[in-house]
Amino acid sequence: MAAAAPRALAALGAALLLAVSGRAGKYSREANEGLAAAGAKRREAGEFRVVRLNQVWEKAQRLHLSAVKLAELHSDLKIQEKDELSWKKLKAEGLDEDGEKEAKLRRNLNVIMTKYGMNGKKDSHLVDTNYIKDGTESDALDDPRLEKLWSKAKTSGKFSDEELDKLWREFKHHKEKIHEYNILLETVSRTEDIHKNVIHPSEENLVKEEILHSKHRELKDKLRSINQGFERLRKVSHQGYDTNSEFEEPRVIDLWDMAKSANFTEKELESFREELKHFEAKIEKHHHYQKQLEISHQKLKHVEETGDKDHLNRNKEKYAMLEEKTKELGYKVKKHLQDLSSRISQGLQHNEL
Repeated sequence: MAAAAPRALAALGAALLLAVSGRAGKYSREANEGLAAAGAKRREAGEFRVVRLNQVWEKAQRLHLSAVKLAELHSDLKIQEKDELSWKKLKAEGLDEDGEKEAKLRRNLNVIMTKYGMNGKKDSHLVDTNYIKDGTESDALDDPRLEKLWSKAKTSGKFSDEELDKLWREFKHHKEKIHEYNILLETVSRTEDIHKNVIHPSEENLVKEEILHSKHRELKDKLRSINQGFERLRKVSHQGYDTNSEFEEPRVIDLWDMAKSANFTEKELESFREELKHFEAKIEKHHHYQKQLEISHQKLKHVEETGDKDHLNRNKEKYAMLEEKTKELGYKVKKHLQDLSSRISQGLQHNEL
């Protein structure tokens, strides 16, 4: 009887452990299923709360974009949605009388439309690239200086395959910064042409002039970032990566270089450095999910061809879960980037005063 008691207790413990383990697995599964279900429910009601953003998203569904690109677009549109809803609230309170914030929203949407090939123009910038498919292929950097640097870096023998992949991401990031600068420059040029053609100055035109000054400040910030970024690429391409480098992600390196030029105290700069470390970890997690999403998309296409219904349903569920997680992380990364960039911009403007 006494000997049976420990065996009974052990059996009970094992049963409880099995139950807890099963429940944990169930909760994890339910969380993933809930994430996918939330995405399906949102799609039925409309992805976004702003009509024109839904129209952009519906148009994007008809384009041949990769799963990763679509998830990126979704994140960009979620940021645009947040900004537009905030602006509507400001407008209702009479706090955007000069129309500056509304003009910036239009400009941002124009950048998004151009970035994903929805502005009606053919653009080699939109050659679809992703981490799995393209690796370190120099498909189109659209700048002879960048092409030359990249070619030298590839043949220098200074970089491992992993470092070349990292450097390629930096080159692509730099190309995107130039592209966004050109879109903004074109917008400013159009606005200036209209402004010059006005014969009689009025209060409204003085307001528009202030908006132009604001755009010029934004252009100046972007151009400073481009010049700093090119100098960094030139240095890394010739010397290789510094083993003591604090950051690896291109966007974080950009932010840190800009922060060091801003009007921050030593304590503020140290605090910013710590926040950038957290931001870089968030970006790495997003990259991980982007890779998993691309793999899942390729696998789903393969399973669709085999015709195994059960296998297909399981892969669809996994793909839906990864798609939602990638969108969610993409939004968090872009929102965090927006907040950090705004703080640096304020610091740089303070320097100029």
